[in-house]
Amino acid sequence: QLQLVESGGGLVQPGGSLRLTCAASGSTFGNNAIGWFRQAPGKEREGVSCVSRRGITTRYADSVKGRFTISRDNAKKTVYLQMNSLKPEDTGVYYCAAMALLNSCVLWKDEYSDWGQGTQVTASS
Repeated sequence: QLQLVESGGGLVQPGGSLRLTCAASGSTFGNNAIGWFRQAPGKEREGVSCVSRRGITTRYADSVKGRFTISRDNAKKTVYLQMNSLKPEDTGVYYCAAMALLNSCVLWKDEYSDWGQGTQVTASS
């Protein structure tokens, strides 16, 4: 089981950037795909991006393609989500999560077993 802690959220004007960090503790980090999810008030949690255990495979929701970039550093047990050109509709609580999967990742939240507490992202003028 992994313990995950998100950081880097905040208030930013539309068009601005933020970088989220997911820091993990536990010995199995290198065997886990990591996903980023978000939840806006009154809406279901949705997949934003994910990265396979070695960083070879990445996936993005259509709504963030070309604006968000996911990466991971297994030596530091950390995953990053660089978010550029933020829009008001990107607002929500962002969570990172882990799943045991070899050499791929998915954006289905039900496949993830370990979750962080979330960090708030607000894009507003």
